[in-house]
Amino acid sequence: MPVRLGNEASIKQKVKVVKGMYYSITFSAARTCAQEETLNVSVAPNSAANDWGMLPMQTMYSSNGWDSYAWGFQADDKEIAISIHNPGVAEDPACGPLIDSVALKALYPPRRTRANLLKNGNFEEGPYVLDDRVPQSGEIHRLRPLRRAGGQTGRRTRRRERRVPLTSVFTIPNRVYVLSFSVGDANNSCEGSMVVEAFAGLDTIKVPYESKGKGGFKRAKLRFKAISKRTRVMFLSTYYTTKNDNSGSLCGPVLDDVKLLSVRKARV
Repeated sequence: MPVRLGNEASIKQKVKVVKGMYYSITFSAARTCAQEETLNVSVAPNSAANDWGMLPMQTMYSSNGWDSYAWGFQADDKEIAISIHNPGVAEDPACGPLIDSVALKALYPPRRTRANLLKNGNFEEGPYVLDDRVPQSGEIHRLRPLRRAGGQTGRRTRRRERRVPLTSVFTIPNRVYVLSFSVGDANNSCEGSMVVEAFAGLDTIKVPYESKGKGGFKRAKLRFKAISKRTRVMFLSTYYTTKNDNSGSLCGPVLDDVKLLSVRKARV
């Protein structure tokens, strides 16, 4: 059952964990008033200074009024206290966000393989994905224009463009590499023209995808020459897209199966 957090109210729970392991906490939240609200997510004990997540809640993007948030951290002790706090920025004390479906998941840092220079190219490792407030393990990454989650300071942003900095990879200058990936839709009634841009080094490619909202994908490749010892790989979804179920819910393309390989004999 959802819990409403009034001004300065908190939800706290102690959990036994493995010291030094990485974890992600995911939860669903909804607003009770039209004004802006904020949530502060933190873990104690925490050796890092100012390590918490301030999550603004001004616009909710799901069709049912519930949005999901994720925040990552490293456990500094065998027992931690997780806190979701309403700092009380709302003018009306009778308002306050609703919290539901809190999930905690251990994260196992992925490693590179000979078949892929990128870590976690299939997005197998990551926070729980809450679908209709039911925890599920996610295996794909949806590029939704107004949503960002994960990392040490996971947060949601309200930008027209959705950037996903996948990773920074060790590369050999002047060597040629090929970045391949899949772009598609999640079979969720998300229809329309979509474009995913991929960036690596000084090169970029725009991949158009016409979605019928019934599932499907296409493969794409970006061939580039490394200019430094580290190359940042990034993806961008530019357009707003909404579902065709009259809900007005925002949606976007799916990114999956991202691979980076070195090409030792480059074609001229």
